[in-house]
Amino acid sequence: MGFDPWDAEFVANPYPAYRELREQGRAVWCEATGQWLVPHYADVSALLRDRRLGRTYLHRFSHEEFGREAPPPEHEPFHVLNGNGLLDLEDPAHARVRRLVAKAFTPRTVERLVPSVRRMAGELVGRLRAEGGGDLLTVVAEPLPVAVIAELLGVPEADRGLLRPWSADICGMFELRPDEETAQRAVRASVEFSAYLRGLIAERRSRPGEDLISGLIAAHDEEGRLSEQEMISTCVLLLNAGHEATVNTTVNGWWALFRNPAQLAALRGSHDPEKLSTAVDELMRYDTPLQMFERWVLDDIRIGDTVIPRGAEVALLFGSANRDPARFGDPDALDLSRADNPHLTFGAGIHYCLGAPLARRELEASFGALLADGVPPLRLVEEPQWQDGYVIRGLKQLLVEF
Repeated sequence: MGFDPWDAEFVANPYPAYRELREQGRAVWCEATGQWLVPHYADVSALLRDRRLGRTYLHRFSHEEFGREAPPPEHEPFHVLNGNGLLDLEDPAHARVRRLVAKAFTPRTVERLVPSVRRMAGELVGRLRAEGGGDLLTVVAEPLPVAVIAELLGVPEADRGLLRPWSADICGMFELRPDEETAQRAVRASVEFSAYLRGLIAERRSRPGEDLISGLIAAHDEEGRLSEQEMISTCVLLLNAGHEATVNTTVNGWWALFRNPAQLAALRGSHDPEKLSTAVDELMRYDTPLQMFERWVLDDIRIGDTVIPRGAEVALLFGSANRDPARFGDPDALDLSRADNPHLTFGAGIHYCLGAPLARRELEASFGALLADGVPPLRLVEEPQWQDGYVIRGLKQLLVEF
């Protein structure tokens, strides 16, 4: 079976197909997606840093000049929201926005959150224990990152239930060829989430607090301040990127641990925070929550013997790169003690994930709470099913018991 992101069997286990792709070459044309697939670690890593590629082309070309159709006007709210976030901006706008966001979202901000993250993880695990088990996805994995981002942004507790559905609807647009119903849900969520954040920003302008929104409002340098739209897009990106990666690493990780009981037993028997941190990185490498990262070719590039022209699209296959034997010894084995592990799960180059330190802290807190002394071992109740989407890789549910 080859590369087929709409095939359930491929989605459930894409790794054999990745192995075939790596054997076929360094850049493989995929007629079904209209993209050049890049499966090797060295190429993916280099291209993430190559300024001849871009997340957008609109900083240099119009849609017509680039040979692409403009998105439908009715989708504009989604594209305005997405296009003003760090993930899709290119320099010089990206450098300016990232510099200003970094003034508010500092390492100190993350460290200040750590006690709250651990407390929330402990409470969620306590709830799962009180119920005797349940769906790890909905009881622990999803609520934790949403609660952390809500606390970071200063979203009142009564409003936090709004965030996850908005985020899920917006993220539907990141799959390959989303249909019109998916697009309409994303547009609606973009409008509603933006309006909510606009109100929150107005409130913080009059009554600043210790939250990130207040920090974004205050951030400035010699080039000025963030626009309201840039603040809104930053907040939405923090939620979307932060929660998708953390949720799916949690459930994908536990599913991997259940299939590797000796690794799980060794991790449970260790009380070393550094070993837990190393294990979390290996779980992110082993079953990557973001399988593909797409880039536009802004100037002709050569990958091996293949010249890829301006206007083409490349698909950087993170899932394949993280299993490339040219970079990782015994890549298909889960090795929680793997020390040399420069996985690409958080990207690289100017778009390296700004929230990576926070995501790691959340994952360490979540796995740590479930593996803590006095917490009975988890047991899988039934084999899980994978979500239909390919780009964002995660399970529909993960039923467990103690």
